[in-house]
Amino acid sequence: MNATDRTPADLLRSALAADPARPLVTFYDDATGERVELSVATFANWVAKTANLLQDGLSAEPGDRVALLLPAHWQTAVWLLACSSVGVVADVGGDAGRADFVVAGPGEFEAGLACRGERYALSLAPLGRRFVPSPPEGYADYAVDVPSHGDRFVPYAPVDPDAAALIVAGREFSGAEIVERASAEAPTVGLTGPGARVLSALPYDTWEGLSAGLYAPLATGGSVVLCQHLEMLEGEAVAKRIESERVTATAR
Repeated sequence: MNATDRTPADLLRSALAADPARPLVTFYDDATGERVELSVATFANWVAKTANLLQDGLSAEPGDRVALLLPAHWQTAVWLLACSSVGVVADVGGDAGRADFVVAGPGEFEAGLACRGERYALSLAPLGRRFVPSPPEGYADYAVDVPSHGDRFVPYAPVDPDAAALIVAGREFSGAEIVERASAEAPTVGLTGPGARVLSALPYDTWEGLSAGLYAPLATGGSVVLCQHLEMLEGEAVAKRIESERVTATAR
């Protein structure tokens, strides 16, 4: 983190400049056996493509609201940073009927239809696969559309760090508040500096889950091992993961 970083998108740019090859998000789904590791550079590439999809594909503007009806997942993390890059508000688990756009995963497609704007569906299948044979009715397939967008993103309008950037559990945060709070609270989850690596099994529907599972690692030069369905593993298997992934702290 640099002193000039005021938004989560700023944090990602600083991380990319400092060490693009280091791991940033390692994702496990213990219901499917999936493991995906994204370096800072790979994660930033996904973010840029998704931000371009938002800005050019959906014509999203700063202040628009995107309802993210998604679990704690590496693609959710991508969307959170893409929203920050454009300046739109990421409303985690929000009311689709009040949103300008909706991004939904399995189990949330019906709820997402309340949005009158454009809707994107994510299969959340291993490797981010597309829907077969087609996405749910009323939705476009994110996996089909995002690859065609550019690997570099430049916002049409500067992002205001003091504008609303995130809504979670009924609480609104500006970009600056996200950065400041994530940085201040990082030591409470064991993220004490560059190289720290936290295993998080917390959901993304609370600030604590978002901070441990994305923002605090990004703010401190650390990384996260993000685990879905960790409860399916026995204690010995969890211990082996902590060892093999060089985890230095846990949040669960």
